Amino acid sequence: MKRATDGLMATLALALAAAAILITNGPFAGRAEASGGSKAASLFAPDKGTFKILVSGQQIGKEEFEISPSGGNWVAKGSSELNTSDGMTKVSGSLELREDGTPVSYEWSTQGAKKAGATISFNGATATIDLRIEGRRPFTQEFTFQSPQIAVLDNNLYYQYAVLARLYDRDKKGAQTFSVLVPQELTPGTLTVESLGDQNAGNGKKMEELVVKTEDLEVDLFLDGGKLVRIVAPSTNAEIDRL
Repeated sequence: MKRATDGLMATLALALAAAAILITNGPFAGRAEASGGSKAASLFAPDKGTFKILVSGQQIGKEEFEISPSGGNWVAKGSSELNTSDGMTKVSGSLELREDGTPVSYEWSTQGAKKAGATISFNGATATIDLRIEGRRPFTQEFTFQSPQIAVLDNNLYYQYAVLARLYDRDKKGAQTFSVLVPQELTPGTLTVESLGDQNAGNGKKMEELVVKTEDLEVDLFLDGGKLVRIVAPSTNAEIDRL
């Protein structure tokens, strides 16, 4: 599915996708118990921080993010500021998730050359998107996936890779396939995630490395004690580092 692949490439290419978007529109918690009726353990743990966004070694922006419990669910939210050819671009997103990682709702907005935003509700394996773009009529689009376990990876919001890292089942190991939605691109698709275990991350420190792949692109995630600290997309010279 060519359009899905293109959308995922735009997302995984990290900061390089920013202008196109605006122009066109602690240790890991245990998995749920399989039986016995006991309450499932959450996949998530509270986290808060800042990422700096670099392309070819030059910082072009930053992102503030937080992952925290909210009632019986979790909320992962972030806000990025990037310097693009059209000037300063601001992107924000808030993702509500159940403890097992299935999404409940997602909201995003952008401010820059154009203003846009959307609200997305998830009902099982179906995502309903209400999109608003400056100068255009609002419209609604619906996507249906193979499973309600849908990863949300939006353009220029890198905290969502921390959520993806939590969805990976380390008990099963190996390459695992996920349905994914790229909201700003209105694009569904799939990707694979695989853990390479602890790898040398420099300065004599070892971190877990997760490899995220589409047909055309590879992105490496580095985690320290379960927390995402670095994202690298070698083919685009893009890097996201935790401050």
